[in-house]
Amino acid sequence: NTFPVNVHTGVTEWTSWFNIDHPGGNGDYERLEAIRFYYRERVCARPTAMEVRTTDWVSAADTGEVVHSSLDKGFWCVNKEQPHGRVCSNYHVRFQCPPVQSYWSDWSEWGPCSTSMCNDVGIQTRHRKCLSSQPMPLLLVPACQGHHTDRRECSTPPCTAKWRPWGPWGACSVSCGGGRRVRRRTCVKNSPTIQCTGRPADPCPVKCQMSCSEGHPNEDCSRCVCDGHVLHGEVHSVTGVPVSGAWVALSNQPKVILARSNNKGHFKVPGVCSSSSTLVSIRKEKFAPVTVSATSNTTGRSWVKAVLKTAEKPYIVKHPEDKVRYEGGRVLLCCKATGSPMPDKYYWYHNGTLLDRKVYKYEEDLVLRDLKPEQSGHYYCKTSSSAGSIKSSPALLTVIAKGSPACNSTPEPHLIRMPVDCVQPGTDSTFYNAGRCPHNTCAGALDYDLRCRDGAGFCCAVQTMETRTIDCGSYKLPIKAVTQCSCQKCVEPTVLVRGRVSSADNNEPLRFGYIYIGKERVGTTGFQGDFTLQITSDTQRLVVNFVDPTEKFIDTPKVFIFDKKGGSIYHDVRVMRKQEPIDLNAGESNTINLGEIKGEDPIGQLVIPANSFHKDNGEVYEGTVKASVTFIDPRNITTAAATPGDLNFVSDDGDMLPLRTYGMFSVDFRDESNRDILGAGGVQVLLDTQHVKMQEHIPKMKLWSLNPETGVWEEEGDFSYATTTSGRNKREERTFLIGNMEIRERRLFNLDVPENRRCYVKVRAYMSDKFLQSEQLEGVVISLINLEPKPGFSSNPRAWGRFDSVITGPNGACLPAFCDARTPDAYTAYVTAMMGGEELEAAPSSPKMNPNVIGVSQPYLNKLNYQRTDHDDPALKKTAFKINLAKPNQNNFDETNGPIYPYQSMLACENAPFDANHFRFFRVEKDKYEYNVVPFEESDLTTWTGDYLSWWPNPQEFRACYIKVRINGQKEVMVRSRNFGGTHRATAGRLYGIRDIRSTRDMREANTSAACLEFKCSGMLFDQAAVDRSLITVLPQANCRRTVTNSLLQEYLIKHPPTAPNNETHGFTMLAPVDPLGHNYGIYTVTDQNPKVAKEIAIGRCFDGTSDGYSREMKADAGIALTFHCPERKLNRESLFQRLQTNPGQTLAQMARDMREMEGVQVQRSRVVAYPSEQQGRTPSRRVTSTTRRRMNIRQGQR
Repeated sequence: NTFPVNVHTGVTEWTSWFNIDHPGGNGDYERLEAIRFYYRERVCARPTAMEVRTTDWVSAADTGEVVHSSLDKGFWCVNKEQPHGRVCSNYHVRFQCPPVQSYWSDWSEWGPCSTSMCNDVGIQTRHRKCLSSQPMPLLLVPACQGHHTDRRECSTPPCTAKWRPWGPWGACSVSCGGGRRVRRRTCVKNSPTIQCTGRPADPCPVKCQMSCSEGHPNEDCSRCVCDGHVLHGEVHSVTGVPVSGAWVALSNQPKVILARSNNKGHFKVPGVCSSSSTLVSIRKEKFAPVTVSATSNTTGRSWVKAVLKTAEKPYIVKHPEDKVRYEGGRVLLCCKATGSPMPDKYYWYHNGTLLDRKVYKYEEDLVLRDLKPEQSGHYYCKTSSSAGSIKSSPALLTVIAKGSPACNSTPEPHLIRMPVDCVQPGTDSTFYNAGRCPHNTCAGALDYDLRCRDGAGFCCAVQTMETRTIDCGSYKLPIKAVTQCSCQKCVEPTVLVRGRVSSADNNEPLRFGYIYIGKERVGTTGFQGDFTLQITSDTQRLVVNFVDPTEKFIDTPKVFIFDKKGGSIYHDVRVMRKQEPIDLNAGESNTINLGEIKGEDPIGQLVIPANSFHKDNGEVYEGTVKASVTFIDPRNITTAAATPGDLNFVSDDGDMLPLRTYGMFSVDFRDESNRDILGAGGVQVLLDTQHVKMQEHIPKMKLWSLNPETGVWEEEGDFSYATTTSGRNKREERTFLIGNMEIRERRLFNLDVPENRRCYVKVRAYMSDKFLQSEQLEGVVISLINLEPKPGFSSNPRAWGRFDSVITGPNGACLPAFCDARTPDAYTAYVTAMMGGEELEAAPSSPKMNPNVIGVSQPYLNKLNYQRTDHDDPALKKTAFKINLAKPNQNNFDETNGPIYPYQSMLACENAPFDANHFRFFRVEKDKYEYNVVPFEESDLTTWTGDYLSWWPNPQEFRACYIKVRINGQKEVMVRSRNFGGTHRATAGRLYGIRDIRSTRDMREANTSAACLEFKCSGMLFDQAAVDRSLITVLPQANCRRTVTNSLLQEYLIKHPPTAPNNETHGFTMLAPVDPLGHNYGIYTVTDQNPKVAKEIAIGRCFDGTSDGYSREMKADAGIALTFHCPERKLNRESLFQRLQTNPGQTLAQMARDMREMEGVQVQRSRVVAYPSEQQGRTPSRRVTSTTRRRMNIRQGQR
C-alpha cells in the first residue's frame, strides 16, 4: 500500500505527557515551574500551545470541571471551586514548542595560558554555546554557524629569582663563652635555570641584635616578650562546643607548645606584648589546624578566639579521564581534591609506579609531551594532607603508534538472530553477520589537546552501511549491514539514576523529600517517593543524600552505582523511620539501649554523662532533652537495604577498603520545645562482645562516622575493654568494648571492623533460562548481602555485615564479598538481581541440584551449598540465592575456575571466559523476538546509528509504543507486528523491524490470553525534519479471526487520515497514531531517556490496562485495542502413528494392500482425473488415501 507523503516543515513534536501532581488535597496543580524542576530541558523556554487531558483521556474542556491554564504558569484545578462537592480529576499536560531558533551565547572570559613555564608562549581559549529555543536541537547537523572555541597566543612573565626575608637567628653554637648564631633565607624562583645572587646563610655575633619597641628579646632572640602581659584565648568547635587539649604555639615556632586549652576551651600565654601583632597556631588531633591573629589594647592584655573545624580526609572531586592520543602528541591529566585541611601534596603514578616529580614537574595536573606508545597505560593521582591520603580512579591513556589506524575500518563480526520462521537456504542458519564497529575510543581531531576534559570525544563508529536482502525461504528480509568504520564524534548518552525512596518497615514513600549531591539540592522526591537524577559524564562516584523535611525518617546518604554507557539504573532506596523521642534529664546520667529485638539482648548502649548537653553557642543546656536514637540492627536482615553509604573507608595509603558492620545509629537531641538541635560531649558507646561471633574482630573494632557529602566512613576512635555486671543477673559479668565520642552534628555512627578476608563472586544475567551467551543482559543491578553465621559457623545466618551492588556489563559482574579459606561456611551471602524495578529469577536448586543449570561444576558446588530461596518452601519467591563464601583453594584445580575469586584476582574475575563457573539470573518472560533493520543494542546507547530506518530515531529520548491484543482461545498465540514506513518520503514502504511476542494467559479468565505487542511509534525521524506515520500490521501466528476493534481507536484513525485499508480479518493494519492515546484506545506510549525503562513502564501499564498503573499479571479484560478469536484446529482423521497404536494388525494389512494398488496407479499417471463439481476451485490434496485409490480403480474397471 502507498500513502501520500505528509511533510511538516518548521513544526516540532509535542512533548511527552507530564503528570506531577495528584488531585488529593487542594486539587491538581500541573505547574510549569514544577515540571521544569523535575524534567529540566524537556520543556522549552516558551511553549506555544498546551493540551490537557485526564488520565482517562478526556479533554479538560469536556469534564465539566472549573479549570485554569496559562502558558506561563501551566494548569491547575482547585477542589473547592468544583460544583456539587466534586473533586478534580487527575490531569496530565503536554506542550508544543516553536520551530528551532539557534543562536550563539556570548563569549566566555579568556581561559588561563596553556603553559606555566616562565618566559614561554602558549595558547588561551574562550568558548561559547549554541543555544536553542527548542529542548532538542537538530541532531548530527551543526545548529549554529561558526566555531564553539576561539584561541589566541599568550606569554608568561620573564624568569625571576628573589630572596625571601631572613629567618630568625638560630641558637648559639656554644653553651658558654663566645659562639655564633646563624640565620637563613630561601631563594624563590620560577625556573630552575636561574639562581639568586648572594648567600643563603648569614652568621652574626653572639650578642642578640633584635630591637624591641616594647619589652625585650627572649633568650633565643626569636621574639619580643613583655613581662606582666598575658595572651588570653578560647577554642571552640564549629558548633560552639569548647575544645579541650588544643595545642597553642606561635606560627613561626609551631613545634614549641606554649599552652593547652582547658575543659572550657580557655588558655593563657604569658609574656606576649600588647603592641605587637602575633600569629597564633592552634591544633588538635581530628581537627584541622588553624592560624589566627591576636588583638590587643593598652591594658596589657591580648586575646584570640579560634574555631576548629573537624578534620576531613582528602576526597577527590576531579578524577583524571580516559584519553586517546597519537604518537608525538601531548596530553593533560587533571586531579583535584578537597578536605579539611586542604590537601597540599599530589603524586602521580603510571601503572602503579610513582612518576619522578623532578622529571615531569607536576602538581595537581600532569602534562605529558612528545608521547610514545610505551606511555600507554593507567594513570592515577594520590593526594595527602595531615588528615590522610586518597587515590583517584585510574584513567586509561592510549597512545596510537605512527602508521597505526585510530579505528580499524573493517567491521568485526556481529551475529543478528533472525525470526523463527526465517531459515536461510543452504545454511539452515537462523543468524546473519551484520557486522559492527569495535567499542573503543579514538584520537580524532581536537581543537585543543591540553584540557582536563577533551572538548569532544571520538569513537570508532559506523561510516557506511549497505542494504542487503536476507533470503528466508518463503520471504525476503532487508537488513542494514556495516561495511566501513571510522573515527567519529561519540554519541553522548544520557546517564540517569532512577528509583523510589520508602521506609524499611512498611514501605511508606518519602514524599517530597529533599535530594542533595554534596551541598547542592538537586531535586525532590515525588508523591510516591520516586526520583530521577541526570548524571554528568565526568562523575566517578555518586553520593546522594535524602533528607526528609518532615523529619519522620533519618537523613540517608547513598552511594549509587550507574551505567556510564547511558541509560537508567533503578534503585529501590530504603530509609529508617526515626524513633519516637524519649525525655531525658540533662542534669543526670542517661543510658540508651542500641538494638532492641524481642528475646535478644541489646547490641550496645549509649551512656551520656550529666550536664553533657550543650547549645549551638556552647552554653550548657539544662532541662528536658528530647532524644531520638535510631539503630540499624544487623540482626534484622530487612534493614540491610537501608544501609547508609557503601560501608567503605579510606586507608592511610589512600585505598578504599571495606568495613564489616556490627550496627549503625543516628542520634537526634532536641531541647524541650523539640526545635533547637543540641550537641553532647563525652558520650560513651558500649558494645557487648557477646554479639561479636568472630573473636578476631574484637581487637580491631572501631567507632566510625559517615561523611554525608562523600559517603565515606571516617574513624572516630578506638574501643577499650571493660567488665561490668549485668542488670538482669547481678552475678553475670559481661565484657564490653567502650568508645568515647562527641556528638557535634547530625551524622550516622557505626560500630565496624576492617575485614581483609575478601573475594569476588562472578554473576551473569540472561534474557531467558536458556542461558545463551548471546542473550546476556547488561545494566542489571546485582546486590550481595554478607551474612554472619551463628556460633559454630553454621550456615544459618544470624546477622548481615555488608551490602554491595554492581552493574552487569558485557561479561557479567564481579561482586566484592567477605570469604574464608579454612571454614567454608564462616561467611554466607544472599544475592539478588534487579532490572528496571523488576526482580530476576535465580537458577533453581530443587528438586535436584543441576550444575549445568546453576553454572557451577561439582564438587565445588557442594562446598558452596547453593540454595535458591524456594529450596525448602516452593511458596517463597524465586528471586535470590544463598551460598557459602568458601575462598578457593589455589592448589585444588576444581576451585580455580570461579565462581569465587581471591581478592587479588579481580582481573581474572572480570575477564573470565563465558564457560568459566558463574552464578546465573534470568528474566521470566514469554517467548519474544525483536528484529531491527538497523541493528542497535539497547544496553549500550553508544551503538546507535543515525539512519532513516533506525527504530529509535533519537539517541537522547526514546519513545516506546505498545498495542494490547486479546486472544480468545485455548492456547497462547505468538503475535507479530510488521513495521513499515508510511508517510515519509525516505521510508515509505520500507521495513523498520519486526516484533514477536507470545500472549500471556489471564489467570482469572478461562481460554483467554493477551499480548502487549511493541510497534514502531510515529513521529520525527533522526533528522528531526519531518514526521513519519509508521504503517503497522498486527498478525497473530495462528488460525485467528479479528472479531472486535476498539471503537475509539477506529474513530481516531478515521479522523486522522490517511487511513490504512483493513479488509483482512486475520490481521489488522493501521497508520500508527502520532498522539500517545492511552488505555481507552488500547495504545500505551511512554517516553524516557532509556529505551529499556520506557519499554518496561509501557509493558507494566499494558498488562494492567491503565495509563498510569503497573502490573506483571496480565489483565485481558482491560485496555484492549484488538480482539482475535483463535480456535484450536480439529483433526479430521487419525494419523498413521495413531492408527498403528490403536490397531497395528489391521493398519499394516491395509498398508500392504495400498502398496499393491499403488503399483497399478503409477502405470496410468498420464490420465486426467475430473473432479466433481463441488470440488472445482479447490486445491487438491497432496495425500491420496486408500479409499480414493480404490474408487479410482473401480471407475477405471467400469470404463
